[in-house]
Amino acid sequence: MSCGTTVLERPSKDSAVAGRRPEWLRVKLPSGQKFKEVNGIIQTHSLNTVCAEARCPNMGECWSAGTATFMILGDVCTRSCGFCAIKTGRPVQGLDWDEPNRVANAAKLMNLKHVVITSVNRDERKDGGAPIFAECIKRLREEIPGVTVEVLIPDFRGVWEALDYVIEARPEVLNHNLETVPRLYKQVRPQARYERSLELLKICHDSGLRTKTGIMVGLGETPAEVFEVMDDIAEIGVNIMTIGQYMQPTKMHLDVQEWVHPDVFASYKEIGEGKGIEHVESGPLVRSSYHAEKHL
Repeated sequence: MSCGTTVLERPSKDSAVAGRRPEWLRVKLPSGQKFKEVNGIIQTHSLNTVCAEARCPNMGECWSAGTATFMILGDVCTRSCGFCAIKTGRPVQGLDWDEPNRVANAAKLMNLKHVVITSVNRDERKDGGAPIFAECIKRLREEIPGVTVEVLIPDFRGVWEALDYVIEARPEVLNHNLETVPRLYKQVRPQARYERSLELLKICHDSGLRTKTGIMVGLGETPAEVFEVMDDIAEIGVNIMTIGQYMQPTKMHLDVQEWVHPDVFASYKEIGEGKGIEHVESGPLVRSSYHAEKHL
């Protein structure tokens, strides 16, 4: 499908966001015995999940299937991204060195074979909390023989000595999200830099890691800008890209500019893979960790 197809024409803001969410974005409330079991394990081990903290629409589906994405380094983030529901501030606690043990024990109880770990930003620390990422990977492999691990990491403010902790731990998948197109960074990721995130992904790819990134659409980007991001990540060898619909978590966050139609997501997948990205997971409800085990 060519880039000029009418599928990729964008409606006006008024027609895109008026009224209720479109049918393809409505999900069932979390429920079921497996969901309760996963929630109980997480609570018992005093852990956080990005599923709950970021109000992921897939939480019911994933937790009911026994999967969850662990969020380490606390539940307070030092950044104030315009799209994110996680609390913002200056963390008062230092690193919790028992956290990797609790993550590994919880993952074992959940019978996980593929574990995804992400975190808040800890910009008040020179190491950004990177040693805890490395220790989680180590403990998971000790506790669950044959486990595979994906980490979704922050940019560590470009302190690549901190990134080295994660690279040396050799996760099976190294994910760092670009989140949006360069033009929208000041609104969406005010404390981040697009070029720095690309550099991080290139360093990890050049270190022999399987790399992954993701963006949200519906924030006011154009299809041409999405294609430019695809070109950038294809050039540095990123293996996996996720594309999902932005949904405003509260009225305090950025407005949705467009409900992107499923056909457009299908086109993005086809075009991205045509540009040389090995796997593009693209759909309205796609999030960074959605179907993560399939990306191996």
